[in-house]
Parts: sequence; C-alpha cells; structure tokens
Amino acid sequence: MKNSITEAISDYFFEYETPRQVLVRNRRVGVVCRLIQLGVLVYIIGWVFIYEKGYQTEDTAIGSVFTKMKGVAYTNISGEQKVWDVSDYVYPDQGAESFVVMTNFIITVGQTQSTCPELPDGKNTCHSDEDCKKGEFKRTGNGEMTGKCVNTTNTCEIMSWCPVEDDRQIPDPPLLLAAENYTLFIKNSITFPEFNVVRSNLVEGVDQNYIKTCMFHPEKDPLCPIFKLGDIAQYSGFNFTQIAQGGGAIGILIDWECNLDLSIQKCIPKYRFHGLYGSSSEGASVGYNFRKAKYYVEDKVEKRTLMKVFGLRIDIIVHGLARKFDIIPTLTAIGSGVGIFGVATVVCDLVLLYLLPKRDFYKNMKFKYTTVQDEVPKEQPEKVDERKE
Repeated sequence: MKNSITEAISDYFFEYETPRQVLVRNRRVGVVCRLIQLGVLVYIIGWVFIYEKGYQTEDTAIGSVFTKMKGVAYTNISGEQKVWDVSDYVYPDQGAESFVVMTNFIITVGQTQSTCPELPDGKNTCHSDEDCKKGEFKRTGNGEMTGKCVNTTNTCEIMSWCPVEDDRQIPDPPLLLAAENYTLFIKNSITFPEFNVVRSNLVEGVDQNYIKTCMFHPEKDPLCPIFKLGDIAQYSGFNFTQIAQGGGAIGILIDWECNLDLSIQKCIPKYRFHGLYGSSSEGASVGYNFRKAKYYVEDKVEKRTLMKVFGLRIDIIVHGLARKFDIIPTLTAIGSGVGIFGVATVVCDLVLLYLLPKRDFYKNMKFKYTTVQDEVPKEQPEKVDERKE
C-alpha cells in the first residue's frame, strides 16, 4: 500500500503529459485554418492594439471652465435709447460654464399690484360675471379673479401685477441683433490625476499677443479661445437672426484626446458645437425664454419692470481621455489574443471529424481507443471422482 501511494505521488510530480497532435494534409481544412488565424491576427493587431489602444491604460479628466463675454448693443424703443453691456444681457453673472446671452426681450414698465383685466387673447374670455368666479385662478390666467367680467375686453378682472404683460407678439427683428458680434472667451483647465498631468486650453503658442488678435476658426485658428457668438450659432447649424428672435440652446464641447506616449505638446483641445434646440415655426414651447423683474419704489408705491428675456443658452461641456503605455493591459491583450487562436483549432476539428467524407479515418488518427479486459476468473480446484479409486 505504501509503495502504491509513493508511486502515485511520484507520477504526479515528476511526469509531464502532452496532448497528441496529428498532422493532416488537407487543402480545404488547411485554408480554413489559415483564414481563421489571419482573421484573429488582424483583429488583435488592427482592432485591439491600433484602434482600441489595448496596450495602454486610460484616465478621464477633471476639468473647470471660466467664461467671459464682451460686447455692447444699442436699442431705441419708442424714442428711448439705451446702451446694453455685459452686466445687462448675461444671466447669471459671468464666469459659469452655463449661461444665457439675451438677444431679444419684451418689457413691461411700471407694474403695480392692483386690479386689471386679463389680456383678450382668447384664453380667458368671459360673457358674464358668472364666468369669473371670485377667488379662483385659471391655469392660463395671470392672477386671482375678482368675480367681475370686464365688458370692454370680455375678460375677467384679476388681482395681479398690472398692467398684465402682453407677450403675444415677439419683436422681429430681434432688439439685440448686435449680439451676433459679441465675443466669448473660454478658459479651460483639466487634470489627469492617474498620470499627474495638468493642461490648459491656453497651450503653447497661445500667448497674450495671440489672444489679442485671434478669432476661432476650425481650420485657420483651431486653438484660439475667443469665439464670436454669430459664428457659434453658425457652427451649431442655426441661423443667428432666427434663433435670436425666440431663443435656443447650444452646446460647446471641449474634447481632450491625449496620447501621453507622445509629446505633451500634442495634448491639445478640440472644440465642437452642437445645436440642442432653437426657434421653429412648428411645435410647442419653441425657443428659450424666462422672466426677470427689477423692483423699485415710486411715490411710496412698490413697482417693477418685468422683462421676458429671449436668448441663447450656452452649455460648455468638457470631455477628456488620456492614454499611456502599461505592461499589464498589454500582456492581457496578448494573452486574450493567443486564446482566441484556439478558435481555429476547434473549427478545423469540427470539419475533420463531422463534415469530411473520411471523418472516420481522421477520428481513428486523432483518438486512441482502449478497452478494459474482463478479469480472468480463478481456476476452480479439481474435483476427485471417488468412484475411480
């Protein structure tokens, strides 16, 4: 028993088993095998290593954005001239990566909290006081109904900020059409913490003298961080005059694709522009607008100037991805590729053993069959015939 155990342990540790290989000279099977191996090789080199950069490790960027608008516009409404600068037409205050540039507006001056009739726009029509239930609100109304139907307008009297804003007609052309020449300065900084790399869109060559004279162009000046608002709308697929009237939204994507195996100076941003939504002659709730009020006191009475603002909403999005050589993903990619080569063997074995006319012959060559012999019965003791004695 001891010898059997010792022999089994010795066989386990000191013997090596290798699979049996059979060399098959068959043109069709050989061509199939080489084609599959070629496809696997193309996949590993072309897709895994060249396209997907399987030999590199990745890290995403952490970024920040600072913005600054510049430009002046003039309006003349009912003989009243006004100058509009950055403090008047940018919401909220400057510096954020998401903001609105006002391009058109409807202004209602001198509103006070009092009673007045609703607008005769067909939504709040009344024929008698019974149509205006006191103390109730209409979803399309602008205030609490007093219970009186005003005959001159055929609308309910309400308690609200009066006179009620009339926004049925949007100014055309836009009042701040000069916004087309406003300029936007974008300062973007990113870091790849995994690789300890920090970059800014003010890359090598973008110095103070260059910024003073440049204007972004996708081909002539792709690194200039100053953009004209009209060009941004055009790059996004909009007509500036149309989108300025009712407002819209534009996304500016700052894309960083960096291969850190190369020079760090080749890690530069690419700017892309996407029109998210804008004015249209069809559909509900087109364009982009919001309301803003300025409050003041006159003759001890609180008043306000209400503005319905139409403008371009600018959303700046930063996307960054850096890659660098790493031995671990490289070995992982090579190992997985070597494993995929086994597909050729499996396919060729299926063809040999189940599809070819001589499949039985190949089976006998590939597999070695053994049978278990029955145990030889022990000889019985010879019986003695006592009668012969």
